[in-house]
Amino acid sequence: MPPQSPAPATSAPVDRQYLLERVDEAAVVQVYADGFRDLALRERILIWHLSQAAIAGRDIFYDQRYAHNLEMRDVLEAILTHVAREGREEGKGRKDEAVDAETVAAIEHYTKLFWINTGPYNNLTARKFVLGCTPAAFASAARAAAREGAVFPLRGGETLDALLARLEPLFFDPSVDPTVTSKTPPPGVDILAASANNLYVGVTMTELEIDGFSEEHPLNSRLVKRDGRLEEEVYRIGGRYNAQIKEIVRHLDAAIAYATEPMARALRALIRFYTTGREADREAYDIAWVQDKASPVDTINGFVEVYLDARSIKGAWEALVFYVNREKTHQIQTIAANAQWFEDRMPWDACYRKSGVQAVTANAIDIVVETGESGPITPVGINLPNDQAIRERYGSKSVSLSNVIEAYEKSTIPELRSEFSWTDQETARAMKWSAFAGELATNMHEVIGHGSGRVARRLNGNPQAALKEQFSSIEESRADLVALYFIPDPKLVELGLIAGEDHADVI
Repeated sequence: MPPQSPAPATSAPVDRQYLLERVDEAAVVQVYADGFRDLALRERILIWHLSQAAIAGRDIFYDQRYAHNLEMRDVLEAILTHVAREGREEGKGRKDEAVDAETVAAIEHYTKLFWINTGPYNNLTARKFVLGCTPAAFASAARAAAREGAVFPLRGGETLDALLARLEPLFFDPSVDPTVTSKTPPPGVDILAASANNLYVGVTMTELEIDGFSEEHPLNSRLVKRDGRLEEEVYRIGGRYNAQIKEIVRHLDAAIAYATEPMARALRALIRFYTTGREADREAYDIAWVQDKASPVDTINGFVEVYLDARSIKGAWEALVFYVNREKTHQIQTIAANAQWFEDRMPWDACYRKSGVQAVTANAIDIVVETGESGPITPVGINLPNDQAIRERYGSKSVSLSNVIEAYEKSTIPELRSEFSWTDQETARAMKWSAFAGELATNMHEVIGHGSGRVARRLNGNPQAALKEQFSSIEESRADLVALYFIPDPKLVELGLIAGEDHADVI
């Protein structure tokens, strides 16, 4: 995926609301899926089943991101759905049980950030944020909610006060589990021990290196140390997240009847992977998914990106459901159709260029649902699969999220353009071209950035093993640099991606 940053222009009703709310540095933005109403009934039913599968797996990522996330969310939502704020209208809670407005506001603020970031860690900094009220005020609000019938996630025999005491450091102490993913911890601190995510339990990098431990299920497992031995808890039916995965599979199976045959093959392969958890079945699914080049509706569902893992190995769960935006697809498909031209001119040794670029399936899409690692905070473009050997042999799919990009652009305040411009002329240029240039850069990042090159034979198609925790950052930087390298090239004018007289302004 590319950096999560804005881009491009689109025509939409002028009276539409895009920016709904700001919560600290986060903007809550409305995304519109206009083309949905024009889809055939069969396609809309397919989207509904795929969307249910996406929703069914949402809590997998909550749990992967932090082991206490689900408990914390249950507590927050129990309070906010039952607490009475001072001065509320009659019928919303008895006055003598009302909670002061400042406490409720602090809990609401924290909960919004919790929902946005899927837990108590900032999506950009990976650092923990805490509640803005006192522990005593929070406990008082919880007790008031309990009197109104709120149900809390109590363990066997646990009281509400004991639950609040147990969770207090998680809500209030920034020094407890301070970073969700720490690739550069203080000297002498292990990257896995310093990371608060739930991908490893009692495991350190030092132990893995000394033992030479190699996972059988590197992408879809949690690694746990029990009785001095390392064990993999595999994400599959009958394994970890059994209940959620069974529900995902139930909806994927229901979707098959409404899918095109190529998509149905991919869904069956995905169901098999969820059933066995085997690496070979994951590869079979990736291949089937890439080979489906024409289905108007598609989904990404599974353990995909490795950014959450300090080792860049474990996949975080995510799901997207989307359909092709035919009107917006020209630019990204033009880049894909000329991928070999760009490959032949990549700024690295010719031995690392592909002589026969496999077809890159490129589309502009409108998303309907994004969950797990892909939502609420969303990418603007995606290139998959990540398996380098499959990319080189079978190609890849690149998508540009058109309605997300539109929402980014329409919700950007004018002051953001002028704040970082030296002159009025630069501001005017940013207002005119930033959306277009952002969309073009994103498409090039995905198609000829991630989609380019081949790895040295000694790496066996697995550069992650050599680059370890630095792989994700290096790969994203490489994709960005490829896009920036080619944006000034006159070839973009020749391809009709940029008008000749506008080329200098865009770059």
